[in-house]
Amino acid sequence: MTDRVRTLTVVLENDTRTDDVRGLRSAIGRLRGVESVELGEVVDPAQLVARVEARRRLGEQLLALLQGR
Repeated sequence: MTDRVRTLTVVLENDTRTDDVRGLRSAIGRLRGVESVELGEVVDPAQLVARVEARRRLGEQLLALLQGR
């Protein structure tokens, strides 16, 4: 006998605007056996800024390393 699954979690590749995921949510909701589709974690603006800043700094460091600085 196999295990039974009650929930699935989908993690998006990139932060996406809520209105841009409307179609995805609608499509998932139409699948057979789907009870409901809820909007998950909304990105905190401070987290987004921190992530972008960290990515920028990492890129600068990598570029400096590649340029031998």
